[in-house]
Amino acid sequence: MTFQQRALQELRSLSGKIQGKHCVAGFDGFVDTIVTPVATRHGVGEQFKAIDNITEFSQRIQGAAGKSTNIEYFPRMDKLGGNGPIMCNALLAAGTSLTYIGALGSDHVHPVFGEMVAKSKAVYTVAAPGHTTAVEFLDGKIMFGMIRSLDDVTFPSIEAKMGRRCLDQEFGSADLVALVNWTMIPYMTSIFNELRTNVFPSLPRKHRRFFFDLADPEKRLVEDLRIALKEISGFQAHGDVTLGLNLKEAQQVHSALGLGEFVGEDEGLLKAVAARLRESLAIACVVVHPRKSAACATVAGTAWVPGPYCENPLITTGAGDHFNAGFSVGQLLGASPEACLTLGVCTSGHYVRTAKSPTLHDLEAFLSQWS
Repeated sequence: MTFQQRALQELRSLSGKIQGKHCVAGFDGFVDTIVTPVATRHGVGEQFKAIDNITEFSQRIQGAAGKSTNIEYFPRMDKLGGNGPIMCNALLAAGTSLTYIGALGSDHVHPVFGEMVAKSKAVYTVAAPGHTTAVEFLDGKIMFGMIRSLDDVTFPSIEAKMGRRCLDQEFGSADLVALVNWTMIPYMTSIFNELRTNVFPSLPRKHRRFFFDLADPEKRLVEDLRIALKEISGFQAHGDVTLGLNLKEAQQVHSALGLGEFVGEDEGLLKAVAARLRESLAIACVVVHPRKSAACATVAGTAWVPGPYCENPLITTGAGDHFNAGFSVGQLLGASPEACLTLGVCTSGHYVRTAKSPTLHDLEAFLSQWS
């Protein structure tokens, strides 16, 4: 039996358990404009040759040094953005209940989040959203962000918006707490500390899961990253903690923890890296997901699966957040680590091909075709 068939078997037997699972997530929010950079234009509208790769794009920019240049972005779509909202859209599609806390609008929720709000149990907005221009290439993407509004995302602003009783009730009822985009929220480490030391210790004990996503900490100081990782480790006292990392983030965290540098993404290396990180952080699970595969380490051991790689994706912005959602859904269902990884890569794989978050039925169909 292939790993796809094993995951499909688990999904079919466990999918009913998603009913009643409640997720609380935060704290970012973005309006994303997805664009294609134009190399040469030979007519109106889509009559142009795109800049297909980041190397070509960088050469265009480098050629402007000491001079100037104009690069056209052809808009593809405006959509809800931010690690939290994108992940939560996928969690909602899978059938979970959701409370979202984040930067969705200053006075009122921005219309781009309307569908997510309509499907959620509750939404609390504490700041205006940031804005991202996502420049997509065949070999990756570059995200140009304006994030000043995220300075307003603080624990006092969250507590003032929700009230302490409501805040305790929401987090106390959560089966999954997803705290994402540490990099872009300046006060996120402080929020971690408040939740870890003043909120969760007073809540009734239950089996809950935490999911953390750093969101490319390259621009943050290494010492700040180490402090944040220590805070994340501390949540293990209040539930099972999973840290999700793409390849670049895994390299950064591996180095920050004093474990050295690594290069490559073969199965053995990814499993070893995930295991070292999990042991160093003393948490339940670490996931490492490059574009073409994914590995994880738990107390029980390590697992790895290849992904259904797509050469010509319809969209790539949000692929990692969909992986995170699929993996978390697997955990909520009680699936094996291998099946959780498979649901993660399939959720991402479905999304990049369709630009839509899959239902569990969609994932069954995707797995059936892939296997």
